[in-house]
Amino acid sequence: MKNQMILTIAMVAVNSAAGSAIGNEKLSGTVKLDGSSTVAPITIAAAEMFMGDQSRVRVTVGISGTGGGFKKFLDTNPALRTDINDASRPIKATELSRATKLGIDFVEIPIGIDGIAVMVHPSNKFAESLTVSELKMIWEPGSAITNWNQVRKGFPNLPLKLYGPGADSGTFDYFTKAICGTEKASRSDYTASESDNVLVRGISGAKGSLGYFGYSYYVANKNKLKLVAIDNNNGTPVTPSLDIIRGGTYKPLSRPMFLYVNKAAYQRPEVKAFLGFFFDNARTIVEHPRVNYVALSDDLYQMARKRLDSAKCGSAMTLAGEDGGTLKDIFNKH
Repeated sequence: MKNQMILTIAMVAVNSAAGSAIGNEKLSGTVKLDGSSTVAPITIAAAEMFMGDQSRVRVTVGISGTGGGFKKFLDTNPALRTDINDASRPIKATELSRATKLGIDFVEIPIGIDGIAVMVHPSNKFAESLTVSELKMIWEPGSAITNWNQVRKGFPNLPLKLYGPGADSGTFDYFTKAICGTEKASRSDYTASESDNVLVRGISGAKGSLGYFGYSYYVANKNKLKLVAIDNNNGTPVTPSLDIIRGGTYKPLSRPMFLYVNKAAYQRPEVKAFLGFFFDNARTIVEHPRVNYVALSDDLYQMARKRLDSAKCGSAMTLAGEDGGTLKDIFNKH
């Protein structure tokens, strides 16, 4: 189910003094964001904190998935376009072409790192870890795996019930590329939803369940789910945590997250103030206990802010291609 509702910004209780970096100027207007359900906790927290200081500015955060968000960001009607797209993957070539065709300039900003969590029902005592090859066998197009005993010798005779993001989700794009080798290459006979809450309910309610979504949603619901360690076909299963994801050893299921900012929208005082506030408080926001993502280095945040302030448009990630190096290398070079 594609969830396109506008969220009520009521996730994080904060002291309005956190917005002191904005100064005493009272702004008004609306800042419109949409996109990834994975990135949404970051921008929801940022919106709540920002509006604690700037009460006359309305910041709305919709959840349509990364692809659904880009559709709104690149709407043919300028009046319907969002100001910022939350994205859990880089912009695609087709989306980039659409932006060019419509004359929409944007700035691409990395804001944090996420791991994709693979989870089973809490009662599952046998799937402590899964290899990338096993995940591929389960999730690849045309897979005939319908029972856990088909996954590995010794696993029980238990029907396998699969849950995951829908096709508009950046998490879906990343998982399918990392596990199946091709973006969007996935079996279709699973319960798909753009709402991670729906997936939590599904995985926690079915004894033979297996599902995936962003690590932060696992942390928020860890009492209902069991985390599976991932073996990158090297015999060493890795269980994700903030430190593990930050250290780069949770492979291949960790990825950067981005904001795509409409250049024209950034000229509006309320949009500029919101993003300035985010960068002033980026580490606090990204690693807040209710968000639980991995913050970037201070150097990278400074680099991203400079990119925004200088209106350096286009996609560094696209220019870098598949083997672009580290985020710092990519955004230094492009």
